[in-house]
Amino acid sequence: MRTDAELKQDVIDELKWEPMINDAAINVAVKDGVVTLSGYAGSLLEKLDAEKVVQSVFGVRGVVQKIEVKLPRVSERSDEDLAQAVANALKWDAYVPDEKIKVHVQNGWVTLSGEVDSNYQKVEAHDAVCCLLGVKGIYNLIMVKPVAKPTDVQRKIQSALRRHAGLDAQRLNVTVSGDTVKLAGVVHSYAEIKEVEKAALTAPGICKVDNELVVSN
Repeated sequence: MRTDAELKQDVIDELKWEPMINDAAINVAVKDGVVTLSGYAGSLLEKLDAEKVVQSVFGVRGVVQKIEVKLPRVSERSDEDLAQAVANALKWDAYVPDEKIKVHVQNGWVTLSGEVDSNYQKVEAHDAVCCLLGVKGIYNLIMVKPVAKPTDVQRKIQSALRRHAGLDAQRLNVTVSGDTVKLAGVVHSYAEIKEVEKAALTAPGICKVDNELVVSN
């Protein structure tokens, strides 16, 4: 098991290795395997990329995201201009029912609301917006409308997990109640925790995950 000091150095090295991240502006702290990121990023996409990079580092048990987005002057745009860009991005994404989503922008922060049929559509809407120039942050308030029976959803999630070669589905326990999935069991890394959570949230009608997965030593 790696010490916090060793893990911190691995995280710093991994951030430095990623060319799209200004690692000099990011501070790293580690306690009991949980990494806290602070400092600044030049875009929301850079902030999210930094978190993904850290999640992939062996030994990381969790990530606390405290990075602030500070846009360079060249990336700034008016809220009206940004709102139009967001609306267009949602419209151009074939997987997003843009007619069901409302957009509000204030000081570079985008709020998405409305109701969709699956969490996949909710996540897709977020992903379509986060890479836009001028976005400082996103409040994703889109609701997911339940469309399936819990037993059907549970079976679909378990089947999806079995299809992932890197996951040991036998060590995972999945239960469904309404629009919530409860995940329990043991995985090999924090990255696997996020992968299982993503698979669960892809199921129709699911919008919340009670994640009790733990990383094996």
